[in-house]
Amino acid sequence: MRGTPGEIALKRNGLLSQLVGRKPEKVNGNVVKGAANFCFFLLPFALFLITLPAQAARLQFWRFDANQNSLEFTTDQGVQPRAQLIANPTRLVIDLPGIQLGRPAVTQPGNGSSIQSLRVGQFDRDTARIVVELAPGYTIDPNQVRFRGASPQNWTVQLPTPQLTSAPSPVTSGDPSSVTVPTIGSTNPGTATSTTQIQSIQPTPDGFFIRTSGGQPEIRVQRTGDRRQMLVDLYGASISPNLSSRDFLVNRNGVNRVQVTQLQSSPPVVRLTLLMSSPSSGDWQASASGSNGIVLLPQAGTASNPVSNQPPLLRTGLATVRSVELDEGSRQLLIRSDRPILYTSGWDRASGAYRITIPSALLDRSVQGPRLTASSPLLQVRLRQEDPSTVAILLQPASGTQIGEINQPTQQLLALQLRRSSLFPVPPLSGSPGSNIPVPPATNVPPISLPRVPNGKIVVVVDPGHGGPDPGAVGISGLQEKEIVMDISRQVAAALEQQGIQSVLTRTTNDVDVDLEPRVSLAERINATLFVSIHANSISLSRPDISGLETYYYQSGAGLARSIHNSVLQGTGIQDRGVRTARFYVLRKTTMPSVLVEVGFVTGRDDASKLSTAAYRKQMADSIARGILQYLR
Repeated sequence: MRGTPGEIALKRNGLLSQLVGRKPEKVNGNVVKGAANFCFFLLPFALFLITLPAQAARLQFWRFDANQNSLEFTTDQGVQPRAQLIANPTRLVIDLPGIQLGRPAVTQPGNGSSIQSLRVGQFDRDTARIVVELAPGYTIDPNQVRFRGASPQNWTVQLPTPQLTSAPSPVTSGDPSSVTVPTIGSTNPGTATSTTQIQSIQPTPDGFFIRTSGGQPEIRVQRTGDRRQMLVDLYGASISPNLSSRDFLVNRNGVNRVQVTQLQSSPPVVRLTLLMSSPSSGDWQASASGSNGIVLLPQAGTASNPVSNQPPLLRTGLATVRSVELDEGSRQLLIRSDRPILYTSGWDRASGAYRITIPSALLDRSVQGPRLTASSPLLQVRLRQEDPSTVAILLQPASGTQIGEINQPTQQLLALQLRRSSLFPVPPLSGSPGSNIPVPPATNVPPISLPRVPNGKIVVVVDPGHGGPDPGAVGISGLQEKEIVMDISRQVAAALEQQGIQSVLTRTTNDVDVDLEPRVSLAERINATLFVSIHANSISLSRPDISGLETYYYQSGAGLARSIHNSVLQGTGIQDRGVRTARFYVLRKTTMPSVLVEVGFVTGRDDASKLSTAAYRKQMADSIARGILQYLR
């Protein structure tokens, strides 16, 4: 629900036309410290959904709640999933025959303990694949995996709580006779008396510095038998919430990437995995650096790029980032500095944005960043002086763009490749044979038909309200507005794309809070045709009798509001609470027709029970999309 307490009270009495219309949401004060909460002031990772040919069935939406072990997914046509549990490593594999993903493969981090990640990709030409990968040493009972099809297009998968089978081995691949680097610290890992938090990972001219808090963990370093990974296990350590990026591209000293995972939570163990450039790359060692850090260095005499050959990085001061330019011909982002620089890069897990961090550097006062056009491969580039000696460059890819490798042609130049998207396969199954999991057929619910609209450049901004630390309205059984409207908004955008309408989401994750102005700025900058903000209503929990749909507009949005409102009433049977005018910020400040849809009361007995189900949210989303399409037609 949108509005201050006074606004909300007047809203319920139909007096919103007298209000200014501010939003109770707040911008996360911890915007990017250490890439922590990446509130894309830059713009909230607006996702352009990619349209496949009309005959291709698509995976439209998925959401994995790692804390509840619950997976939801939606397709635009009926599907009968196939599932099996595969061992070594343990993962639940769900194949969707006849479904195409239509975008690059996606990897979502898990819960940092028992569930390592969720991967979604194209297994073969006609099969999309969803993989829930468990952390080493964990497994689940396949007989307790529950599939429920609210309709052939809407599925929920409930996983049982993963169980720790045995202590994970530090060697994850290759010959068990791995090269073992002597343990630094205690010979009895796991005896740390206080929990250490891993706060950040910073490159140095000759290695890495891991900043910690809470004391020093016990450290064990080993190399896998195939010599392709160095494993640094930190016993008694956990990952700080501030460490939002856990996959760093390095490409120096014989190391391609560094990945950070919470290997187990009790007792806590963090693993740093150094992915080596080749089996011949040298070994590494780790040692404590005071009480708040760990130093990772190549072992003497084995580094592929010896320390003596490294540039004298910033020994006489800070580097200055002189320019950040986009070469659209070669599809490269070029970052130039006046001195040699180091960097880390990777996807920010909180917002989905791509981030390049340059330590020991300053932004030149004259640097503006690239000038982007409607055809640019990047939707947004934001330059930040994150602290007095750290520069961060935050990137938002446009529709059809995949972030590629970042190279360093010279010590003072970084070049990030920007590729055109294509289908990326999920790796084939490996490990021991799996246990098939029976999937019951879904309940057949007739879908809502969506009309097509005339061809032409049409862009609809779909705005899920709230997000991040602001859950919005909280209702019966803890039902949160931000989660409901995120699900509905994604499906509205997907349904519009299916009918040939380009759709942009103002946020794509529940972990990010976006203020009002960036939502409006996004719509204005891309010259959107329509702006549709989606919210859920609330009142006192002592009034569960109040439910229903409300739709708001300001000036030019009247026709759009009535079209959406009538479509939702027809498609869902929800109680009608009317179409009203309001002076909300996002309605007043947008120049295109704009509406705000309250999809029901999370405090209402009838609405809350329906909004908590995937099938009803799909029905709501299709009804909103149909109203938009009818208005456009």
